[in-house]
Amino acid sequence: MKLILGISGSIAAYKAAHLTRLWIKQGAEVQVLMTDSASSFISPLTLSTLSKRAVHSDVHSETGWNNHVELGLWADALIVAPATANTLAKLANGLCDNILSAVYLSARCPVFVAPAMDVDMWHHPATQENIRRLQAHGVHVIPVGHGELASGLVGDGRMAEPEDIVAFVAQVLEQPRPLQGKKALVTAGPTFEPLDPVRFIGNHSSGKMGIAIADALAAKGAEVTLVLGPSHYRPQHQNVKITQVMSAEEMYDACDEVFGDTDIVVLAAAVADYRPKSYSPTKIKKKEGDMSLELEKTTDIAVTLGQKKRKGQVFVGFALETNDEIKNARLKLERKNFDFIVLNSLQDPGAGFGHDTNKISILDASGAVKTFPLKSKTAAAEDIVAEIAGAANQNAQ
Repeated sequence: MKLILGISGSIAAYKAAHLTRLWIKQGAEVQVLMTDSASSFISPLTLSTLSKRAVHSDVHSETGWNNHVELGLWADALIVAPATANTLAKLANGLCDNILSAVYLSARCPVFVAPAMDVDMWHHPATQENIRRLQAHGVHVIPVGHGELASGLVGDGRMAEPEDIVAFVAQVLEQPRPLQGKKALVTAGPTFEPLDPVRFIGNHSSGKMGIAIADALAAKGAEVTLVLGPSHYRPQHQNVKITQVMSAEEMYDACDEVFGDTDIVVLAAAVADYRPKSYSPTKIKKKEGDMSLELEKTTDIAVTLGQKKRKGQVFVGFALETNDEIKNARLKLERKNFDFIVLNSLQDPGAGFGHDTNKISILDASGAVKTFPLKSKTAAAEDIVAEIAGAANQNAQ
């Protein structure tokens, strides 16, 4: 097991020595990263002696910018302990001014944070918002302890004890992997259908939901190919291979290439139904009067792949509806040969495009409907993947 232990500037940093020893005794490789302020609380020499590895602390060093990418890909898990309010804010908002935050942005592995701060800082709305944002990004937050704090106050905010951190990380990393050996295909994001070199027809999909599903499938052991339309977001898990596309036709070609060798297919992308019939190689100039566009249908990826579906494949679609949601989703499920379909509605506040949360219902071919409350897209992805795993294992029997 290859672990990165990130230490930020808190009095709780002294516990990092014991934490390192516990993992080393279990046979793990531990690479320690420290912020500048962390070295005021514990010596890098102490940690390098215990870990038997040089401690990295300066992203601007001669090797720092190369190491942060290499380390992010090397690790099986990244644990930030202690994670101060300042470090949590940086990670939640994508700031990158030290080796720890740089490695976090490069990591494609499970990430854990063990917060450590005074009680009022912990309960401040800004800190709690950063915690929610990190959780929405798939970060595992290790619960804080209650007790006497460095300020002399008593309350929440103590970093969890090293033994509890080790147990928490082990519980997550050792979760059952029911999809081990399965191959999965996931689509996510929008498609852009070009009109000229400047303009296109597209939609507001961020790709967050499909990316969360790809990560959740990989965490359950699947080997995942993610066909991703234009999106600023990327999966975290190292077992997700990304195929980047732009248009509906490119997305179909990428899916068709791997579909026959795939056990699980999740079509979560918001694919354009129409594209401009003709493309102008030069920018279309504005003229007097109105402008009309002639459109033609794009390939219906779900229908086309559904006709090729083989026995034992789990085939999952998505429906975003504004009215008659259940009825329309049911019709789509039957027409496209899905095993089940995930319905989300634009009528639900906090759900759909652009949000970090979603409220879903899952309809299967037998007529059953499961409805879930509003939750983070990461948590919603876990619900969807649980259904997929159940169907995949049933097919294997």
